[in-house]
Amino acid sequence: MVLRRGARWAAGVMAAICLALLLGPGAPSGDVPLSRLLPFDAAEEVVPDRVGTWNICNPCGSGNNFGRATEIATYAPQVIGLQEACVRDVEQIRTYLEEVYGLAYRVEYGTVLRNWNRCGGLPWRPGGFGQAILSAAPMTDRVSVDYPDGGSEERGYLAVTTLVGGRPVRVFNTHLAERRQGPVRAGQVAALAVEVARHDRAIVLGDFNALPHAPELGPMWALALDTDTGCRPSATSARTCATTTDWNSKFDYVFLRGFTPRTHRVRPSPYSDHHLLYTDLNRG
Repeated sequence: MVLRRGARWAAGVMAAICLALLLGPGAPSGDVPLSRLLPFDAAEEVVPDRVGTWNICNPCGSGNNFGRATEIATYAPQVIGLQEACVRDVEQIRTYLEEVYGLAYRVEYGTVLRNWNRCGGLPWRPGGFGQAILSAAPMTDRVSVDYPDGGSEERGYLAVTTLVGGRPVRVFNTHLAERRQGPVRAGQVAALAVEVARHDRAIVLGDFNALPHAPELGPMWALALDTDTGCRPSATSARTCATTTDWNSKFDYVFLRGFTPRTHRVRPSPYSDHHLLYTDLNRG
C-alpha cells in the first residue's frame, strides 16, 4: 500500500515509535531517530519512471539503516541498485521503507562474499555482502555473476528483469574493482558489456570506481549513455560531470540503453561516502 504525504507523515511517526518500543535496547544505536521525518518536498509515492543507484558504504559505522531508508523514501525510485550492501542491512532498510514510510519493495541479492567483519553474523555463518536491487514491481530472471578477477576483493554484477515506467527492462547493478585497479576493471567491464549488449533496453546501475574518461569504461560508453547528459568520456567533458562522492569524483553511473533521461539528480548523504544518484526517464 502506498500512502499519500500526510498519511505517510502520521504513519511514519507512529511506526517509528512502535519500532523503537519493539526493538528496545537491542536496536542499533541511533537507528530509529523519531525526528528523521520526510522533508516536505519528498515524493508522495513510488515514482514509476525513476531509477537510482547508491553505494551505501561498508563499513561506515552502525545505526545508519533508518537514515538510509529515509533517503530512499524521500526520492522513492521505482528501482534502486545498492552496492556494498549486507543482506541484513538491506532487510532492515526494506522493513523501514514499508512499515514506516508505506513503500513496499521487492529485493534481489547479488552476494559476492560472506564476511563476518563487514556484515556481522557468527564466524561460521557470516553475513552476505555485495549488490542488491530494490524494485516496486516484481523481478524475474535473476542472474548473479562473480567476475573472474575481482581485484583485491570479490566483485560481480546482479541482473533482473522488471518494470520501469510500466515497461519491461533489464536492470544491471554492479560494483567494479577499486580505483587503482584499472586493468582489473577493464576485464570486468568487458564481461558486463557482453551481457548488456544482448538487450535493446537496459539500465546499468553501479559504482564503477572510475572517472568518465577512464579507458576501461570504453565498452560501456559504446553501448549506452550516462544519465548525466553533460558528461562524456573525455578529460575535458569530465570536468562538467556531477560528482558522486565525498572526494569530488564521479564514480557512480546510471547508463541507459534504449532510454533517454528527463532529469538527473545527485544527493549527498550523511549515511555514505557516496551520494545517492537518481534519474527520471522520458516515457515512450
